[in-house]
Amino acid sequence: MDTFALVVTIAVALFFTYTNGFHDSANAIATSVSTRALTPKAALAMAAVMNLAGAFMGSGVAKTVSEGLIQTPTGSKGMGILFAALVGAIVWNLVTWYFGLPSSSSHALFGGMVGAALAGGTTVYWSGVLEKVVIPMFVSPVVGMLAGYLVMTAILWIFRKANPHKAKRGFRIAQTVSAAGMALGHGLQDAQKTMGIVVMALVIADVEDYGDPIPVWVKIACAVMLSLGTYAGGWRIMRTLGRKIIELDPPQGFAAETTGAAIMFTTAFLFKAPISTTHVITSAIMGVGATKRVNAVRWGVAKNIILGWFITMPAAAAVAAASYGLVSLAFL
Repeated sequence: MDTFALVVTIAVALFFTYTNGFHDSANAIATSVSTRALTPKAALAMAAVMNLAGAFMGSGVAKTVSEGLIQTPTGSKGMGILFAALVGAIVWNLVTWYFGLPSSSSHALFGGMVGAALAGGTTVYWSGVLEKVVIPMFVSPVVGMLAGYLVMTAILWIFRKANPHKAKRGFRIAQTVSAAGMALGHGLQDAQKTMGIVVMALVIADVEDYGDPIPVWVKIACAVMLSLGTYAGGWRIMRTLGRKIIELDPPQGFAAETTGAAIMFTTAFLFKAPISTTHVITSAIMGVGATKRVNAVRWGVAKNIILGWFITMPAAAAVAAASYGLVSLAFL
């Protein structure tokens, strides 16, 4: 039974990674597709490859997820908590994907972990949740918006005398690099989150010990599933990011992607903080758009997106808690 529970939990974790990929593929490529810098198929293929590469670039975020947020008891109870946490995250991913809302898969996962842990009566490391999840959740969009505004302002000033048509052609080419950087950062951040969950499952099953390096097969499995999900595409969310917030041109797309990628690499390597790629790129798009004129950003759409961010963690937590209740009645 323990082996079966471990296999099922890992399988569900990998399915979560797949939903993360198609839910968040828009993060990396929406701006490039909307500005016609890349065709949709080429953009998805590039994002899938770069997500795969990014997954192997570090392990700090995985360590934060596996050791810094909740305490999981050994045995079937701990496995039940992880299973319920993943169900909560998957359900929220599918709901927000259906409505084309660019919510955070990361915060759906964190909300699921907290909700399942509370329902299971185990310890939540609130200081870790506050420091590594809640504070970055508020700070990263603000930084993304301000940085996007400043980067776009700098571009406008540097190229103020350039021929507009030539500049746009140049930025279309540059967007292939900035979109690749965004996808690389997404792989660095989001694949590691699932790696952390799989490591927790292995520790609970007494296959691994805390502090052991992440097994290579875990890295490969999480990276491949994220890439497959990315290649499947998330067209509903892509339309929201690429067109509904603001109609982007190539310089704006380049500025937003460069800003988002820089923030993701900085937080992963310096702070080991699992931030939301969705929050970062969406806020960067808002900041970039505001340089044109404040009302160029469709703030009504932005408001609905931001409201979705705030309800993601409690909604996923509620689903995870209910899932744990069902699992405990049936199996524990």
